[in-house]
Amino acid sequence: MIQNAIFGACSLSGAMLAALSLSCAAAPDRTPFLENHCFDCHDSTEQKGKLRLDNLKFDPTDAANAKTWIQVLERVEANEMPPKKKDRPPEPERAAFIQSLARDLMPAETARQKAEGRVVLRRLNRTEYQNTLHDLLGVDTDLKSLLPEDTTALGFDNIGEALHLSSVLMERYLEAADAALDEIFVKGPRPETKKWDVTLVPQRLRKDLPPGKRDYRLSHIQILPDDTVVFVSTGTFQPVTLEQFRAPVAGRYHIRISCYAGNSGGKPITFAWYCGSFDSSNANTHVAALIDAPPEYPAVFELNEYLPLRGTMKPILFGIGSHETKPDEDYTGPGVAIPWVEVEGPILDTWPPMGRQHLLGDVDLKAGTLPDAEKALRWLAARAFRRGITDADVAPYLALTESALDAGKPFEEALRAGIKGVLCSPDFLFFRESPAALDSFALASRLSYLLWSSPPDDALLRVALNGEIRKPAVLRAQVERMLSDAKAARFTENFTGQWLGLRNIDFTTPDKKLYPEHDDALQVAMLRETRLFFDELLKNDLGVANIVDSDFAMLNERLAQHYGIEGVVGQQFRRVALKPEDHRGGVLTQAAILKITANGTNTSPVVRGNWVLKNIVGRPVKPPPPNVPAIEPDIRGATTIREQIAKHRELESCSVCHDRMDPLGLALENYDVIGGWRKNYRSVGQGQQVKIQVDGRGVQYRIGPPVDPSGVLPDGRAFSDLDALKKLLLQDKPQIARCVAEKLLTYATGAGITFADRPTVEAILQQAAKKDYGLRSLVHAVVESPAFLAK
Repeated sequence: MIQNAIFGACSLSGAMLAALSLSCAAAPDRTPFLENHCFDCHDSTEQKGKLRLDNLKFDPTDAANAKTWIQVLERVEANEMPPKKKDRPPEPERAAFIQSLARDLMPAETARQKAEGRVVLRRLNRTEYQNTLHDLLGVDTDLKSLLPEDTTALGFDNIGEALHLSSVLMERYLEAADAALDEIFVKGPRPETKKWDVTLVPQRLRKDLPPGKRDYRLSHIQILPDDTVVFVSTGTFQPVTLEQFRAPVAGRYHIRISCYAGNSGGKPITFAWYCGSFDSSNANTHVAALIDAPPEYPAVFELNEYLPLRGTMKPILFGIGSHETKPDEDYTGPGVAIPWVEVEGPILDTWPPMGRQHLLGDVDLKAGTLPDAEKALRWLAARAFRRGITDADVAPYLALTESALDAGKPFEEALRAGIKGVLCSPDFLFFRESPAALDSFALASRLSYLLWSSPPDDALLRVALNGEIRKPAVLRAQVERMLSDAKAARFTENFTGQWLGLRNIDFTTPDKKLYPEHDDALQVAMLRETRLFFDELLKNDLGVANIVDSDFAMLNERLAQHYGIEGVVGQQFRRVALKPEDHRGGVLTQAAILKITANGTNTSPVVRGNWVLKNIVGRPVKPPPPNVPAIEPDIRGATTIREQIAKHRELESCSVCHDRMDPLGLALENYDVIGGWRKNYRSVGQGQQVKIQVDGRGVQYRIGPPVDPSGVLPDGRAFSDLDALKKLLLQDKPQIARCVAEKLLTYATGAGITFADRPTVEAILQQAAKKDYGLRSLVHAVVESPAFLAK
């Protein structure tokens, strides 16, 4: 039955069908190659990698057989087979083998893809679910945390094959729908917008103040007679939150902060303003802003932040300290004074909440009728299902509401039943796509969830409704419009967060003894740099070769100081021209990338090299065998990582992959676990001791062995350092672009790249090559490709 579908889709001739069933022995153009270069390791006597080729039939109509031959082709194509210790075939012979095998594999693979579609049925992931409810109903409640983490495949969490549905997940969807409706159908009158004048003086300290005394000293704060709080140290001090303020309702609040730097030598001092619940989990606690307190004279900074119920705020300083000053001693060092904080809110643009107005208009929740419910369900279903709807689409959910009303349930409860049905239905949770070309609504959804991680807006639905979206010029105009929208920030965050691994930034905490300069301000800047760099490429259609090396970086003062680049003042990011002596340029030297490819204590060329192969070069290696021990760098400074890797590579089973990974990772050894430039490793054992002051704390480490960033690529090309390696990588600019194109296509469609997608990828590259592989051009080429336009 499957074969019939394949043959019908391909319209193959009898002669072609016969050719697809040939054995290796019957294919004279490939048999000599296999005999001369493959059978020694893959015959009846020896089957390395559990692969035997001397009796392997060639039947591309069989999916398993085709998969094996595709693996053979890819290994030969990547010069991994025959191994380098064997005689290599002449290039014309190797090219002829690859071309012949690809030619005979492609028809059946293409037919199989056309019959079944590239993408399996996939559902919204939890990020898309959160954004969808926000855009449809204005829901700000954290629904994402109510849902289990999505399984990741191929580096992304929107891959259809990995997004399963279970009874537990359905229960969570019901809970999330209830939480969303609680926000929409909030009880009582409109919350009053209030204003609070808040002092940061902790209440617990006020109780202990002697009569008439307004000066109180702790190791981390001073309280002046006018209740101005002066922060004079950084670090793990007892947090001073705005104890007099807790958000009475969840919502957006306008925050005004008066502050100035004292005794700072005429320079501003940076501090972070945190918002959140500050509970045991700290799930929603985050840095809302980095603020430069100006010297001597107060300035007012304003923020608009969403606060959860009972949420509050607190400041934390970076880079100053007086940990060794005793409470009863006078302190004359630098500090940040915060005379007052003003909070106003909740700021409500509409009342009742937007979602309720969309659903019910001015209908009273206590006096609604079945026709009111039907109107609400029709409005919701049309947008939740992301397509045109019929009476039959609405009927099941209207029946739920009617049944509840007949049972004597209040209107709100009955309507909730219908709405929860819509929000838990397959039409909402899944992308309904039929084999062959996507219909206009499915195409609009695919485009919207690519660029916004949320459903189509009215403008996109209009061109879907009239079919205009299928016109190339209209589709291109919609892409331009959507990339210029503020919601395109989700594309940057979600795509780079997974492709480059930025979501893993918090997985490790740098060792304070070895890397005392790491703090939250630096980590916030790390993420911002990489996202803004991606945005710069996207906005200006800059070539993706900039990912390997660029003559600019996106920096603020905190990050520029970390990189040793002068002339950058203030916490606002800007484009900064780079000099060769800065040792920066491209993604590879960005602190965020260097941190996520390290473990917090030391760096691993193996991990970093594999990251480069997978995410930049696009030629990843297979996972190591389960019985091979990991390499643990010696932070005592007794042995270098290069020495340990060399010993590891003596294992024959390891050398094939390590020959590819290790040189790339060793070139990055001049960068430590937080992206700082180094000529020597830091150690806690051997070497000259270094004593420094960081954030008022005396810390020390030792200067370890010197770094050697040189290496040799598997093809014999040698390099002295990362700058030289970058030049070698950029000799194959199309391969860098191919990697980015494949990542974009995988993320855009929710399916991995298959053998049958090769012509599509090459067409994408040919189109983008006209603009020097500009990132924006690549996005357009992906959206206009047959793989994006069809299931």
